[in-house]
Amino acid sequence: MALKSLKYLLVAVLSIFLAFSAQLSFAQDPHGSGSAEQGEAVEKYEPAKNIIDHVKDGHEFHIFSIGDFHATIHLPVILYSPEKGVSVFSSGRFGHHGTDEYNGYKMEEGNIVATDGSKVYDFSMTRNVVQMIIALTLLVILMTGIAKKYKSGIGVTSAPKGWQNAVEPIITFLRDDVAKPNLGKKWQKYFPYLLTVFFFILINAFFGMIPASANVAGNTAFTMVLGIISLIVILASTNSHFWAHIFWPPGVPVFVKVILIPVELAGVLIIKPGALIIRLFANMIAGHIIILSFISLIFIFGTMSKIAGWSFSPISVLFTVFIYLIEILVIFIQAYIFTNLTAVFIGQSFEGGHDDVDGHADDVIPTI
Repeated sequence: MALKSLKYLLVAVLSIFLAFSAQLSFAQDPHGSGSAEQGEAVEKYEPAKNIIDHVKDGHEFHIFSIGDFHATIHLPVILYSPEKGVSVFSSGRFGHHGTDEYNGYKMEEGNIVATDGSKVYDFSMTRNVVQMIIALTLLVILMTGIAKKYKSGIGVTSAPKGWQNAVEPIITFLRDDVAKPNLGKKWQKYFPYLLTVFFFILINAFFGMIPASANVAGNTAFTMVLGIISLIVILASTNSHFWAHIFWPPGVPVFVKVILIPVELAGVLIIKPGALIIRLFANMIAGHIIILSFISLIFIFGTMSKIAGWSFSPISVLFTVFIYLIEILVIFIQAYIFTNLTAVFIGQSFEGGHDDVDGHADDVIPTI
């Protein structure tokens, strides 16, 4: 199985390599001739711009290019302008390079603007949105299918089958090592949310590992929404004891309390959700940038010499495969860290006093 998985990774890496090669060749020679004798200007390869274009959101899925043929899935553009009203058309109207104008609109740095400078509201189905919907649909189908098997007795009175074998150990781990230690007797109340967050991050991050796909988990909007939702859950779980500690910290002088109050309040409203948002975003986008950087080295050396470019290709591919393997581990780690920190913050929000009068010692959650 390990050898089979490695083969799949090699195919994925080579697919990325071919996609980059074809795209670069076309960019350097728009007529596909590649002849310098015709006096055509050869565009300089810009690795930073190329990498950013691949990790940011867009209005199409570009799979590969061969000469003048571009395997691209164009997504619908939905715009509203106070002057023109609602406009719906394919992103392919802007051309392959996004330089064409259509119906009074054009593309600038990946954003759609009006040619006359008027205000435009973009409600388009970008590749991040489309891929997230696909991932969510797949997650619902997968989990409902597993739930039906448990209801029918498979995995309860008999051994689990299929995806149950893969998912059940993960659920058990999250229950015993994340939910129960951090949430005490209230773990069942929050466990569905923790499972949803974990698997939603996991499946979107794995989708992002597919060549030509969108890096949803490495998008600030994605991680910000998850962080804000977690913040809402945290705030909804607070009690009077929690806010008493925030607005009047016990055991410290009054002048220190004045300093601690804004710090504690910022910790709840900004620092905690910020830690969730930034950590996930930074780790997810970093892996993609490293992979694209190794592939870009091929073309950087190729601009110096074709021999240097071809000679460095095997080294670049090997390093890319290695980073791919590391990224698989990082995906699980980051999904776990986000879920675990969310459980810790929720547990802190309903933390009891040091001398809990109700005697619910198990509900007291240690702080970090």
